[in-house]
Amino acid sequence: MKNTIVRCSILGSILLLICSCAGEVIPKPKGMLRLSYPEPKYIEVTSPCPYTFEKNEFSELKRARRNRKCWYNLEYKKLKATMYLSYYRVDNNLDSLLRDAQNLTQEHVVKADGIIQGPFVDEKNKVFGMFYEVSGDAASQSQFYLTDSTRHFLVGSIYFEVKPNYDSILPAADYLRNDMRHLMETLRWVE
Repeated sequence: MKNTIVRCSILGSILLLICSCAGEVIPKPKGMLRLSYPEPKYIEVTSPCPYTFEKNEFSELKRARRNRKCWYNLEYKKLKATMYLSYYRVDNNLDSLLRDAQNLTQEHVVKADGIIQGPFVDEKNKVFGMFYEVSGDAASQSQFYLTDSTRHFLVGSIYFEVKPNYDSILPAADYLRNDMRHLMETLRWVE
């Protein structure tokens, strides 16, 4: 009797193993890395330039070029990304500055899945412009331009130091997009 129970148990185990392998083999999906970034803390940036703004203390402000006095880079080393800020003086050239800023964004149409533009208006501080949110494998996921329409013009764009793969950089792109919006909201022209 004991041998019969043992034989039935072994036979049942073998039968169970054979039946459990009878389905289609489905590979396990790749796991997604959960990225988290520090809560942004903003500090005011003052410079010899005719504008001020608040930046995330997580970023490092650096001069962009020697020959361009008011061009700056906000470097996010841990994200391997940079926000480029280029300042221009308006001198009967507002139309060409606007056209150049809009063309900069349109260059990404080839790789972008979509571009959402949103006007920015701060009547009180005379800051007007446009914010562009680019989706897809484009080189830059966020861009903007700001002006007072008479004397000042500032262009900003975010670029990563890696080949753009929208799914992979999306959490970092969202984090930087919020920083860019905060910069726009806190920009003040210094006369």
